Amino acid sequence: MFRWINGPGAVFKDPLPGSTNYINAYDRNGRLIRRTETSSSRNGDETIKDLIDGEEDEGSRTEKNLASGEPIPKEMDVDLMPFPLNRQFRSQPVLSDALRDEIYERVNTQGKSVRIVSAELGIEMSRVGAVVRLKSVENEWIKKNKHLATTYARAILAMLPKTPFTPNLPPTTHESINDLPVHRDTLPQIFHPVAESRHFTRVDAGKVFSRNLLPADDRIPHPELIQLERERMAGVPREERIARQRERMMAELREKDEREQAKKEKEERDVRVVRPPQGRWDFKFRDISVESVGKDGRDKRGVGARYGFPHEDRKRGQIKIPTRVE
Repeated sequence: MFRWINGPGAVFKDPLPGSTNYINAYDRNGRLIRRTETSSSRNGDETIKDLIDGEEDEGSRTEKNLASGEPIPKEMDVDLMPFPLNRQFRSQPVLSDALRDEIYERVNTQGKSVRIVSAELGIEMSRVGAVVRLKSVENEWIKKNKHLATTYARAILAMLPKTPFTPNLPPTTHESINDLPVHRDTLPQIFHPVAESRHFTRVDAGKVFSRNLLPADDRIPHPELIQLERERMAGVPREERIARQRERMMAELREKDEREQAKKEKEERDVRVVRPPQGRWDFKFRDISVESVGKDGRDKRGVGARYGFPHEDRKRGQIKIPTRVE
């Protein structure tokens, strides 16, 4: 054991700077595989020198490489496998500190929407929202002088692959941002006969599953990217595409503000708010109708719909087996 710790295992005492340090990245002699493959492309004299240096222990060789400032090649797939016996698992990259700060800056300070930041940086909208919320909590804790586990977070972050923030270069895509979510109406398997002469589109396919189901182009998180790609394939100049997209975004924001304003005005008309003089809560009263629960009593507009409706499968006297086949 001590022979391995003082020999090939010495490389795990200090992690590689700016890189993962998994055991699969090294061979049995403790040599970094991707660095060895890179050095094999040098001339014959340097290759012979590397073979001679290979007789030394890996600890001294790593110190020489780091001291000489030799850059470490980027991780390959084999370097991102932390478990040697599970070769199907790959360690996924996480957001770097600089990228998280940039997300919070664009959303909180610059006032950009979550959708715009997601499209700009190649990060899913749910992750962008989570970063903004967590950074807000972190800043609030800093104002309250609460203790943060900064050292622990920095140590864990150094062991994982990271998606960097490159302000002067095109952003590195962190993940797929336009995956189509699975709608519950699309779960059943449907065999729908269609004439060969009919032009059957995604809109028609959505109507087969449900009348109110939107087509896939409208249900994806970033439908505006489809229009941008169509304009690019049509040969529209880049400046004109940017101007059109900016106009569409402004129109969408205006429509959203109008919907929120209409909803607020409707709530002010229908809801009566009572504020006690020394109370801690506001009491809201709304006019209701007994008929709003519907024929089965399960309509969402009825009173108590948000708290659910109990199933009657355990009620005495209920028939629990099917009585007919439809």
